[in-house]
Amino acid sequence: MALRVGRIPFLVCAPFFHDFLGRESEFHDIEFVDGAPSAHCAALKEGQIHLSPASSITFAQKPGAFVLAPDICTSCSFEVRSVKLFSKVPIEKLSGKTVCLTAQSETSINLLKIILQERFGLQPVYRAGVYESADDACLLIGDQALEENERHRFACDYDLGTLWQDWLQVPFVFGAWIISRDALKPELKPVLLRYLQATRESVERFRENPSRSLDKWLARYPVNLPRAVIENYYSALDYRFTDERKQSLSLFFEHAAAQGLIKQAPALEFL
Repeated sequence: MALRVGRIPFLVCAPFFHDFLGRESEFHDIEFVDGAPSAHCAALKEGQIHLSPASSITFAQKPGAFVLAPDICTSCSFEVRSVKLFSKVPIEKLSGKTVCLTAQSETSINLLKIILQERFGLQPVYRAGVYESADDACLLIGDQALEENERHRFACDYDLGTLWQDWLQVPFVFGAWIISRDALKPELKPVLLRYLQATRESVERFRENPSRSLDKWLARYPVNLPRAVIENYYSALDYRFTDERKQSLSLFFEHAAAQGLIKQAPALEFL
């Protein structure tokens, strides 16, 4: 049986996966499945994959089904740059206005709803789908948000990582390595542990030589961005799942439960 890993082909996840490209034969017992965070969220809950750096809210949507990798995640130091609200009007004027929501990440959608309601006291009209000119604002994530940063089409833009940290004084955790308990079975657990160690090494190799690592990544997953913008992006990201970030994830679950976005805030459980 192969360990099925959800791979996200966004720049934010390049450090996790770049080192496996071209080395697939060394990992014959691992199968990579490409998809957006929302796709992997669904696949984890349906038992179609064993683990992924998926939207962090996935862990809370099926209590007891998952554990978390204890030391790696997708977080930021204030701004994340790739999870942003783009708006025609200042954020304080969004009540009653139409906000288009990306379908790619449930964590980002719920984070935006929490921030607008609890921090700013706003009640926009949310619409799922692709941004249209009639919309007053839109939430974009990943490479789409990075590309929109370069277009300058909106009067205002807001980084959700910054909005959260300014408000609650902790960095936000956008993605956690979520692991199905099925991967803890005796026939898969050794493969899982070996894979996670190789992932840690992939992150370290990326830090040692980002330019070379990106050459490999962009050859497989090209984006329409200047190379300088791409390389600078990683100065905003941090992949360490520190105690402070674990506290932040628990806090996010508490706010999501208070808003009725999840049934209850689960305790974090680790591999």
